[in-house]
Amino acid sequence: MNKVIKTGICSYGMSGKLFHAPFIDAHPGFELTAIVERTKNDSRARYPHSALYRTIDELINDSSIELVIVNTPVQTHYDISKQAMNAGKHIIVEKPFTVTSKEAEELVQIAKDNKVSLFVYQNRRYDGDYYAIKNVIDQKLLGELQEMEIHYDRYRNEPSGKAHKEGSLPAAGTLYDLGAHMIDQSLQLFGWPEAIFADTDIMRKGFGATDFYELILFYDNKLRVRIKSSMLSREHVPAYVLQGTKGSFFQQRSDQQEEQLLAGKKPSLEAWAPATALPDGLLHTEINNEVVRKQLTSTPGNYMGYFDDVYKSLTQNAPNPVPGEDGVKVIKLIEAAMKSSGEKRVINL
Repeated sequence: MNKVIKTGICSYGMSGKLFHAPFIDAHPGFELTAIVERTKNDSRARYPHSALYRTIDELINDSSIELVIVNTPVQTHYDISKQAMNAGKHIIVEKPFTVTSKEAEELVQIAKDNKVSLFVYQNRRYDGDYYAIKNVIDQKLLGELQEMEIHYDRYRNEPSGKAHKEGSLPAAGTLYDLGAHMIDQSLQLFGWPEAIFADTDIMRKGFGATDFYELILFYDNKLRVRIKSSMLSREHVPAYVLQGTKGSFFQQRSDQQEEQLLAGKKPSLEAWAPATALPDGLLHTEINNEVVRKQLTSTPGNYMGYFDDVYKSLTQNAPNPVPGEDGVKVIKLIEAAMKSSGEKRVINL
């Protein structure tokens, strides 16, 4: 790779440590040029070759940096993204993209005006378990798909102390945080729905933001996509449940990449995360007039695929893997879900 893209990361919290810095540092087409840490020096142990900046202004004012990763709290995405693009930088913006769809649309236009690329970060498109259900759908193994459920459940009964995620700030809560992944996957698989119904709530005492949601997306071919998350789920149900005219498919949330990154494993363009030790999918359907019931094991995903797609988009005129327009759609559906829950009715889209 002849072209090396100098890249700066706006924050070195969990997102920066796990989901951005290791991939930028390992990909031969990028250089991890600078990292912002306001008061700490955590990045020095692993990335001493990068510059350490104390403010985002310093990073954006570094004329050598071509790509800025905006991985700060969502409430700051709009202002930082606008500043970076007006300075001529390409940007990757963490999900959730913005607080409002109006902000999202403005950022898309600012990117066009400045002739820079805007990428939304949706790494869950590169999960092994998502690949597994996409493969079942693409091969039409269940006949005509009638219903799909996506669950993203956790058990966290104690506050994390992160106000931007759990407080009463705009865009806090799991609907923006986890829901952004689930809605994005639904849109990738099935496109824009006809209508939405949603039930959202705060189940845990002392929390200021949504920690429970159930959405139903309605499609004109009678397909329904149910999206659900609870933070009070000690025992998890399958992450994906697909029901069709010929059969069913259950898929666990089993991708190993986050676990491996937490353990300090270095990612690469080649397969680097292991497959699950046990089968994580169950297919029960009819193939060639024979009933088939068997366990399946998903192939490992690779988030490096996202960064490689970003690199090819910037250097080879390849398609943007997650353009700003995709981010706009996700935020619009979140806003429609909030409206539906508040008014207790189906919202036509």
